[in-house]
Amino acid sequence: MATLLLLQSGGFGALWFLPYVAIFAIFYFLIIGPQRKRQRALQDMIANVKPGDRIITTGGILATVKSVRENSLVVLSADKSMLEISRSAVAAMQGEEEKKS
Repeated sequence: MATLLLLQSGGFGALWFLPYVAIFAIFYFLIIGPQRKRQRALQDMIANVKPGDRIITTGGILATVKSVRENSLVVLSADKSMLEISRSAVAAMQGEEEKKS
């Protein structure tokens, strides 16, 4: 009888959101947090690219950086083609990719 009165008066009304908070916390620690960490590491790596570094683009091109510009990179691909790519097209450094494998 006492629990019925508590439920009707809203005594447990604040507890309905606890499962949602728990689900959000699980998603944050398993998905959102690690993704933010990887994104921050990628941005730091792109900011520190210098001539002579070997990079892998998001399109899968393996190239050597020849010069660094404000918003782009001039790279030399394997067939001796000079390409200008956006900084955001850099997916990884070639040496770091080999270390992960």
